[in-house]
Amino acid sequence: MNSPALNFVPPVDALYVGVMSGTSVDAIDAAVVRFSPRIELAATHTLAYPADLRATLLALAVPGENEIDRLGQADVSVGRLFAQAVRELLAQAGLTARDICAIGSHGQTIRHRPGLPVPFTLQIGDPNVIAAETGIPVVADFRRKDMALGGQGAPLVPAFHEALFRQRGRLRVIVNLGGIANLTVLPAGESDPVLGFDTGPGNTLLDSWSRRTLGEPMDRDGVFAARGRVQPELLRALAADSYFARRPPKSTGPEYFSLGWLERHLAVSGPWTDADVQATLVGLTTGTIASAIGRITGGSRPDVFVCGGGARNPGLMRALREQLPDSAIETTAALGLDPGWVEAMAFAWLARQRWTDAAGNCPAVTGAVRPAVLGGIFSPA
Repeated sequence: MNSPALNFVPPVDALYVGVMSGTSVDAIDAAVVRFSPRIELAATHTLAYPADLRATLLALAVPGENEIDRLGQADVSVGRLFAQAVRELLAQAGLTARDICAIGSHGQTIRHRPGLPVPFTLQIGDPNVIAAETGIPVVADFRRKDMALGGQGAPLVPAFHEALFRQRGRLRVIVNLGGIANLTVLPAGESDPVLGFDTGPGNTLLDSWSRRTLGEPMDRDGVFAARGRVQPELLRALAADSYFARRPPKSTGPEYFSLGWLERHLAVSGPWTDADVQATLVGLTTGTIASAIGRITGGSRPDVFVCGGGARNPGLMRALREQLPDSAIETTAALGLDPGWVEAMAFAWLARQRWTDAAGNCPAVTGAVRPAVLGGIFSPA
């Protein structure tokens, strides 16, 4: 017998939930978002990954043995954890499944390979499990439709950035400092297209090096990097990677900018102190972001707003300001939105776009041949 929640069809402007797990694989962010009369963050919750599951997911990001069995089990385990995050979010907010129209689940990216002869992207966290364990419809698998239309499948958040942050007469750049860094250019002109792409590593190499040398999941507040000095020779070698010079559309992931990628460079240069390497990685992240902004805006001086986990790292923020001395650099808090919740909100927005049969991608960003309705709907019934 179906529960009332399974038979209830909420109105289009009911609440949506966005669930996001980034390439750092540290925690699941879940957010309730209200879209009427304006886009508004209504409630939030973060659920940390258990250490064993996190280790499994990080290992799956690179080729290894018995991948299919490990992947299948991780798919279900991540789905269960996403469902738990949503249930805890609703309980804390005093909401029930009947209050939510749909959950937008990004899933956990395991591989993103847009440059292969047969390109693909893979996010796990079985949406059937999420729907069954929450009693709420789930919208998931957002990236593959864009890829099927010739796009990169990423980044997808620029369309949401446009809906939330674009202002006529102001040139703005939104920088997402997640595991991989990406930017969105919101032009001043109403008819000009939104642009964006992955600039390269954000926190992924910083986190990997912290795990390797400190045994810590991240360099909290940039304290480790502050003990070192940027090494120009090493920085030049890292920044010479062909990805940085490639023209957009382009996207990448931690399977490319991996610890192995870094260690190959360290093997032919140095020796450096561990803190020097960390400081140089800060220089790589912020320098490649600044160079990308300069190229894509033609030397203009945009207002820059930062979101993502890196926005909470004062060392990264300070280095970015030094790289872009002529631009005003703030976090998205200056625009009224906590920088830690922009991506989770974006996937609630993408769920609503799918629910209303509206496009969710920006073809000028991803390279898809046309705008498309993204994601599939997975019913709890």
